[in-house]
Amino acid sequence: AGDGTTTATVLAQAILVEGIKSVISGMNPMDLKRGIDKAVVSAVAKLKRISKPCEDKTAIAQVGTISANSDESIGQIIADAMEKVGKEGVITVEDGSGLENELEVVEGMQFDRGYLSPYFVNNQQNMSTELENPFILLVDKKISNIRELIPLLESIAKSGRPLLVVAEDVEGEALATLVVNNIRGVMKVAA
Repeated sequence: AGDGTTTATVLAQAILVEGIKSVISGMNPMDLKRGIDKAVVSAVAKLKRISKPCEDKTAIAQVGTISANSDESIGQIIADAMEKVGKEGVITVEDGSGLENELEVVEGMQFDRGYLSPYFVNNQQNMSTELENPFILLVDKKISNIRELIPLLESIAKSGRPLLVVAEDVEGEALATLVVNNIRGVMKVAA
């Protein structure tokens, strides 16, 4: 069982070649597009009805192997990754520095944008910010005035737990206050 890559490529080529022939012979390109769209809806519905879900690790390894040009070790790593993160998990493939393929599982969340200041870094080895069991402040706007957050920050500092600020942006005096409190050790914080 494969992932359908080759079949999809062959079908796309045939649709393109025949579509070009039809347009050259006088067919309206928009009519052709509408026809292709209808055919795609029908084909996808049929494929869903006849498809066989990959539910066990062996089937996933088989599909992964075929997708990796018959490399069984890659197929097995894909199956291991899927088993660890589940159907809704995120799998990222990166170039490594070693000679062997390896699977590394990172628990937690990852944001596309990093910390706003290098002063939030607390792991100098990989230049990252790591917080254990933090309070998380989610704000759907920019934070520039720290005054409205002072009562919250004081109670978090007393608790001894770190704070992760997730906002559209943190700037000006708000960012400066968080940085200073982090550097002084008043509270572990990252934004």
